[in-house]
Amino acid sequence: MPAVAPQPVQITCPACGVPFRANIYTLVDVTDQPALKAALLSGQLNVAVCPNCGAGSMLGAPLIYHDARKQLCLVYFPQELNARPEDQERFIGEATSFLIRSLPADAPRAYLLAPRRFLTLPSLLDAILEADGVSRETLERQRAYVDLISELAGVVSDEEQFSALVARRRAELTPEFFATLEAFIQAVPDSQAASRDVLLRVYERLNDLVGAGEAEAEAEEVSQAVERLMTVADDQLEQAVADLRPVLDYGFFQAWTERIEAAQAAGQAGEAARLTERRARILALVEELDRETQELFEAGNALLAEVLEAPDALAALRERAERVDQGFMVALSANAAAAQRSGREDLVRRLEPLAAAAVEIIQSRLSPEERFINELLLAETPKEATALLRKNVAKITPDLVKKLNELATQEEGRANPTAAERLRQLAREAGAMLF
Repeated sequence: MPAVAPQPVQITCPACGVPFRANIYTLVDVTDQPALKAALLSGQLNVAVCPNCGAGSMLGAPLIYHDARKQLCLVYFPQELNARPEDQERFIGEATSFLIRSLPADAPRAYLLAPRRFLTLPSLLDAILEADGVSRETLERQRAYVDLISELAGVVSDEEQFSALVARRRAELTPEFFATLEAFIQAVPDSQAASRDVLLRVYERLNDLVGAGEAEAEAEEVSQAVERLMTVADDQLEQAVADLRPVLDYGFFQAWTERIEAAQAAGQAGEAARLTERRARILALVEELDRETQELFEAGNALLAEVLEAPDALAALRERAERVDQGFMVALSANAAAAQRSGREDLVRRLEPLAAAAVEIIQSRLSPEERFINELLLAETPKEATALLRKNVAKITPDLVKKLNELATQEEGRANPTAAERLRQLAREAGAMLF
């Protein structure tokens, strides 16, 4: 199918009043123009950048998104256009007729006869990402990244405003955010060169202010996670997903989808089908893990509420010791942080002894080796951990060394090399003290 060219339109800059021409897409067919997908997802499609003052503005236009490989046909009409129903139907009919004529003779067509319609652009973007196997949690985080990228692009020409925005949103400028920004920059089509330049300026200024070096490390983690989950045996997939859950974000699913598309492009239909099926299984396992985590957190919150309502909170907690678990600790920590932010010092003081008691309850369930390992890991520096080992030579046994190595192997499987190396170092030091 021939690439669909953008339509030139004449507009007037809302900031400085200078007229100029810009390109606008009303049909985005990513089957033949995959670069347009990233531009759309990053909020850079149909953005006009004034050549005089550099101000950017989104152009309101109807949009049809088509992906023949996934049998997607999505339609969005901006409400501000006030398009009449008959005009909308005519626009959709002409576009779908064009698509039907352009497809190969043996290609599926039924989905084009009933395109999905969306009232908002974010809901259309969600549908695109869901088709890529991205979880709802990841969608929300990715939308936040796109919104932040758009905000930064809007003030990149004003150094003071840009720096103030970066300072306010510093916690959100994670390696995943930088990886997302880089992916969007690389995928902006040539016809949107002005938008690419704006994103490049955002990246360069962010790099100067906060640095983007961590993004490379995260990209390597994602690559390792993809390789492991592509090759792990079916009966080990669930454990591997649990180990790697912190890495399974938007960047991971984007990288996985690229592997599928590469297999399709190479004519490896069997491999593409295998990867697609496994992606669906990974997504289902991630959603189940997140659901279980949410249930644990809700149960922990319920227990905390019960305890705080009791006349003697500490006694009530000890009476319910069997319900004290990681979910309770997370709920306790979250409530303590919220109390501190809101200035509730009275609540913070009530929660502190509960936290200490909960730690005691959990530690009472541990074996002697596990309790000692926790003490070692709580040491602030490797030097302090070594000193603790020397003070407790009687606790150093072959079982302790074995447990430390097992935990290191688990952390390596979770793509956590720092924790793994610390555990390996402790195992080496403990092993040396056995002789």
